[in-house]
This record gives sequence, C-alpha cells and structure tokens, in this order.
Amino acid sequence: MARSLAGGLRPHFSVHVIRSREELRDKVARNRPEAVVFNIEYWCLSDVESLHRDFPSLPIVCTHRIPDEEMWMAALEAGASDVCPTDDVANVLTSVLRSTAISRTAAA
Repeated sequence: MARSLAGGLRPHFSVHVIRSREELRDKVARNRPEAVVFNIEYWCLSDVESLHRDFPSLPIVCTHRIPDEEMWMAALEAGASDVCPTDDVANVLTSVLRSTAISRTAAA
C-alpha cells in the first residue's frame, strides 16, 4: 500500500517510504519534509502526537483503509491535518497539497 501511495505522490514530491519510528524521526529532522503521510493501521496515534509535538508546523496526513468519523476525530486531536482512505491517492495528494499550502501561508 505504501508503494502505491508513494507512486501517486512522486510526480509532485520527493517521497521516502519509512519502515521504523527511528528512521522517521531521523528523516524528518534531517530532511525537513513538507509533509508526512501516516497509515494509521500500521502506526499508532501516539506517533502522530509525538511527531506533531516535536515538529508542530509539519503537516501530517493520516490514511486508513476504512476511516470512520471516530478515527478521523482522534487523528485530528492527535495533530493530524487530515485523514483519507489509503487507496484514494488523489484525495491524499489533495490533502497533502492543501496542508503544505496552509503550512507555507502560516510560516510566511
């Protein structure tokens, strides 16, 4: 699923598929990405909270196969910018683009 999503984002962004929390923190600290996409079926909401706390201006878009309203609200409360279905690459791309635009505006 990550490779499929990465393929849809690559025409617009430099994409790195991350396999561990340590690798994620290292990449975010070193590369300062424009956004992070989390599949919350594999990552915990506490990871979203921690990343948001340490990098508050970093947009975090969460994905899930079947996001419901409760999950969406929990992810937003944890610091996510949005939650999208994992297989809806166009929606994830739109959310990332919107989140990075808002982030740039807020940083300006």
